[in-house]
Amino acid sequence: MNLARQSVLYLIFGLVQLVVDWLCFVALTWFGMTTVPANLIGRVSGALLGFWLNGKHTFSIATQGRLRPAHLARFIVMWCLTAAASTAAVTLAEGAEGLYFAWLVKPFFDATLAVIGFLLSKFWVYR
Repeated sequence: MNLARQSVLYLIFGLVQLVVDWLCFVALTWFGMTTVPANLIGRVSGALLGFWLNGKHTFSIATQGRLRPAHLARFIVMWCLTAAASTAAVTLAEGAEGLYFAWLVKPFFDATLAVIGFLLSKFWVYR
């Protein structure tokens, strides 16, 4: 039951994060920012929201409702790794097919990384 609840909450909060991240990325690149900083800013905006929501709600049993510095430190490591992967994928997509293609495929790259993020969050970040 706990895994089902966590999966549903992670999915809901992840979709919110994905939309926030994607909207920031599209808006910033639309106004002329290059792909790498725009993707990182978008991911930071989604990550700040996601860290708090998942720590307080999705994995609240593990954190006992309290986010500690150790949770944040592990989250930052995970975020750096997934942000690097996302940025590389978006940059390659833009280089291959252009900015509009990068806009289209970014949510799919990030959704794939979210599956990895769920497992890391459940078994490492919020433990």
